[in-house]
Amino acid sequence: MNRRFLLAAALAAPALLRPRPAAAQGAWPARPVTLVVPFAPGSSSDIVARALALRLGLRDGAPGTPVVVENRPGASGEVGARVVMRAPPDGTMLMHAPLSTWAINVALRPDLGYDPTRDLTGLMQTVRTPNVLVVNPQQVAARDLPGFVAWLREPRPRGVSYSTSGIGASDHLTAEMFKQRTGTDAVHIPYSGGGPATTSLVSGTVQFSFQNLGSILPHIQDRRVTPILITSEARSPLLPDVPTATEAGLPGFTVYSWQALGGPPNMPAPLAAEINAACAAALRHPETARRLTDVGFEIVASTPDAFRAFQREEIDRWRKVVQEGRIAPE
Repeated sequence: MNRRFLLAAALAAPALLRPRPAAAQGAWPARPVTLVVPFAPGSSSDIVARALALRLGLRDGAPGTPVVVENRPGASGEVGARVVMRAPPDGTMLMHAPLSTWAINVALRPDLGYDPTRDLTGLMQTVRTPNVLVVNPQQVAARDLPGFVAWLREPRPRGVSYSTSGIGASDHLTAEMFKQRTGTDAVHIPYSGGGPATTSLVSGTVQFSFQNLGSILPHIQDRRVTPILITSEARSPLLPDVPTATEAGLPGFTVYSWQALGGPPNMPAPLAAEINAACAAALRHPETARRLTDVGFEIVASTPDAFRAFQREEIDRWRKVVQEGRIAPE
């Protein structure tokens, strides 16, 4: 069974927990905290949020001040983001969301109506995970990047298609950037999540896909899909035989599907720093770190300033991909 979904099930109950004394010397949280996830239970952002809440609340093994994970899915994260934007900036409501909410939406949708760099307070990049280019081995004979690119360029009456978890998602824009870099083309088949996108690939409905390491790993291990490359800076210990994109022949093709924590606009800097310190300690705790790295995540736990600079870079990066690919939202 997919270890990622086992983790989601294990963390499915709301976390009613007390902050660790070493992580939070100040008053946060003096009152119950709601941690909004703008996607459904079991999503990547939900899994990490529940792991974070679990560790934040442990104090000598006893529960205390409630930290409740609340799912508010809809509109690629916009519904949950707007809930947090309207909350008081006192640390009682935060949001944990993926890069689509923090960067891609504003690059993809000029009419979004809010700016996540201005209308939310970024607190930290929590985790990241690379994407893996995988192919259906029954339809694609290529086992390396040069062979796959050559295969893509061969004429076919029925064409070539790839699956994604939705328009504007990380896997979609990674595939679009890949096409732009390699001068290839394929038909985009969007689904409503990574699960259906992977099912489409395994069944042979599509020929290839870029999927998060943690979600695609069991299918690679079962040899239902074949990995061509991974988009990380270095090879993953979970897939030591799979080359990075740079090693495979695409220099600088480094892409991570990342997640971040933030809160309402105008949060006081001392409070933001206090929350950042508590959450960084929670993420770096050996048990939490192992739980997340086992399913493909890398712990980042950046500072607020580092995250905000990174966020602006990511918005610019994906805006260029969107514009060159003439990608329009649903």
